[in-house]
Order: sequence, then structure tokens, then C-alpha cells
Amino acid sequence: MIKISVVIATYRRPKDLARCLDALKKQKRPTDEVLVVVRDTDTETWTFLQTFNPELLPIRTATVNISGVVAAMNVGMDATSGDILAFTDDDAAPHTDWLERIETHFLSDSKIGGVGGRDWVYHGTQLEEGEREVVGKVQWFGRVIGEHHLGVGEAREVDVLKGVNMSFRRSAIGEMHFDRRMRGTGAAPHFELAFSLALKQAGWKLIYDPKIAVDHFPAQRFDEDQRHTFNDIAFFNAVHNETLVLLENLPLTRRTVFVFWATLVGTRDAPGFVQWLRFLPKEGTLAGQKLVASLRGRWQAWETWQQSK
Repeated sequence: MIKISVVIATYRRPKDLARCLDALKKQKRPTDEVLVVVRDTDTETWTFLQTFNPELLPIRTATVNISGVVAAMNVGMDATSGDILAFTDDDAAPHTDWLERIETHFLSDSKIGGVGGRDWVYHGTQLEEGEREVVGKVQWFGRVIGEHHLGVGEAREVDVLKGVNMSFRRSAIGEMHFDRRMRGTGAAPHFELAFSLALKQAGWKLIYDPKIAVDHFPAQRFDEDQRHTFNDIAFFNAVHNETLVLLENLPLTRRTVFVFWATLVGTRDAPGFVQWLRFLPKEGTLAGQKLVASLRGRWQAWETWQQSK
């Protein structure tokens, strides 16, 4: 029988964690193991777990003494024994058929290495609405399309899964770990991109199915990345991480095109000169700050890449 382990990295959000664990109790296909990875200094979460009633939930804990989601998830990966490792965030609540649908996909094709789905994002009580057919893809010139939270349609193969709702076959990942070079003291933007593309490079399929769903309630972060607010360090980190992953995974011709496109054009989240000009009338000096952080992130990623060879 296939064994599924659920890994949750958490930090100082016990109320969110309680909601997540409650959702896991209600799974139609019960989880075989729930591993909660907690920072050693996180007294709020440890206090909560001491009083948590684990009835109907085979829960264990693991301690991490290094900051950041990458370190926590690597600890979780090493401490679990499941044939399938399912990851979600402490501020998410998987739907009752989450594990059932994940298992069905893995059983349907032995070449599937990863399975993920949609996260229905709530801002307070307001659901973020929208529909996207194209999600989780890397375009030929290096532009990354996420939009996992708005995906519709049938299950299909993608290039990248999203951390709040992803799962992997143990035999596919082998000795792989999430990339420790990803920058960020808490959130480490694009760590899923690095892991997903590495699996793709190894010949495994990644499946995105919008019916595999979690409700996502983006909670407070305790690092430089405060979501929709500009922070020079967080912006730099995100651009560095994405650029490093693409430099390592794109073939030579596409990599060359990516470098020119990223510098000259870029995106809203990682602007080049064209995007800077586009947003300059509206954002003024902020547009310039984003451009500088973006170019610095691109250059630092190039240096990280060269040093890693």
C-alpha cells in the first residue's frame, strides 16, 4: 500500500497551523503521517503543539535550527518515510479530497514525479477571483508563468509546482533537496522552481490539476518579504533566485536569449529597462529602485552560478 506523508513547515502562526491540521483530520483518504517542522526558537508553536489533541491525526514534529523555509522543508523531507511527500503551508487548509486526488494521479502513471494543484487565495474573507488556462510554465525565452492560484481546466503537465500545494514521489526525488542557495531569511522565492525544473531535467512528469485544491489564507511573515510591499532586499532575493534557476536549467541558446530579454525587457516583478520605462510615470522613483534591485539580483545570480560550476 502506498504511504503518504504530509510536511508542514511552520513559524509563529499557531492559529493558522490549527486550521491546517484540522483540515488534514477531515481527509477522505487519511494521511499516514503528518510532520510539522518547527524552528527551535518558536515558543508559540511549541506551546500550541503541547496542547494540541492529535486524535485521528498521526502527527510528529521535527526541529530546525536554521531560519528559512528551505532549511525547514529539507529537514521535513529527511524525517519522513512516505512513498509520496505532500507539502502544504501552515496558512493553508487542504480540501477534503486533497490526498485522495494526489494519490490517484501517482497511481495512474509511474512516470509522474510531482503533482500539485490550485490554491484558492483569500484576503481576509474575500476570495481572489480569476481564471487562467496557462499556469506553471516557463516560456522558451525564460519568462516564468505561475498563476497556480487561478488555474482552471483539466489536469495537465507543467514545468513548475507551487509550494503551498505540491507533492512528490519519493523514488523520483531520491537524494534531492531544496536548493540551499536560494536567498531569503524566511520565504525563499522560487525554491519550487529550482526543485521542479531539476525533476523535469531528470525526465519526470509534473502534473497540475486544479481539482487538487487548498484554501490559502496568506498570513503574516516575519522576514524582509512582506508580500505586496516593496523591500529592496526581498526584491533582490526574488530576482536572484529566479535568475539562478533559469541560468542553470535553460539550454545555451535559450539562456542567451533570456539574459538579453531579462535585462532589456523583464517583468513587473523583475523589471528590465522597458518595464522601468513603462512604470516610471506611475511609480516614479519606486520604478527606479525596482530596476536597480532587479539588475543587482540578475548580476549576483550570474556570479552565484559561475561559482557553483
